[in-house]
Amino acid sequence: MRKMKTKLMVAFVAGLFAIGFLFSVALAQKTPPGKSDKTTGSQNTTKGNNAGSNAVKNQTDATSTEATDTDVTDAQDKGNKDKTKDNKGQVTAESHRSAVANFVQSLLAVADREGGIGQQVKVVAQQQNDSKEKVAESIDKVEKRSKIKTFFFGSDFKNLGDLRSQMVQTRNQIAQLTRLVDKAENDQDKTELQSQIQVLNKEQASIENFITQNENKFSLFGWAIKLFQ
Repeated sequence: MRKMKTKLMVAFVAGLFAIGFLFSVALAQKTPPGKSDKTTGSQNTTKGNNAGSNAVKNQTDATSTEATDTDVTDAQDKGNKDKTKDNKGQVTAESHRSAVANFVQSLLAVADREGGIGQQVKVVAQQQNDSKEKVAESIDKVEKRSKIKTFFFGSDFKNLGDLRSQMVQTRNQIAQLTRLVDKAENDQDKTELQSQIQVLNKEQASIENFITQNENKFSLFGWAIKLFQ
């Protein structure tokens, strides 16, 4: 079975290169002759016309250079702001570590105040603390996958699958916390537990969005990788 999968992948790659070669040959055959002569004539005419405007151009270079530098700086600043805006709300390995660390700290504070459900709350906090590094590492590996691998074979489906497995465990922990809310001894702890459940649900939604975006990235043979897995 493994040999069959290997042969199939080799056949796909060979077929891709063959298609690319035939496409380049077809384009070369369709290139019209005599284009370079017309281009040369146009360049000579343009060169003569441009000679008369060189003096005027030289006089405005100093002013235009200063304006261009300002435009470039403004464009770079705008690009940085747009990039920050695009990344806003997108889960990263570091943002996940931070969110879960705050979640664990809040749950442990509730556990210390609660007698009856304190131990159960601590268990959920410990489970999230143990899994946060696994989730962060999976996110990091998916983000750092090379563009060439992604283009040919799709995203890192193994680590995306690991993320989905962790999400199932987190949903079970959310359900457990939801049951514990009614058993809390004071209203402050009930409110805090409900707040942390919302935090965990929001983090789940961000991870789900991250998985979906990466699973849907275009690739030539990604569908075959999914089939084999």
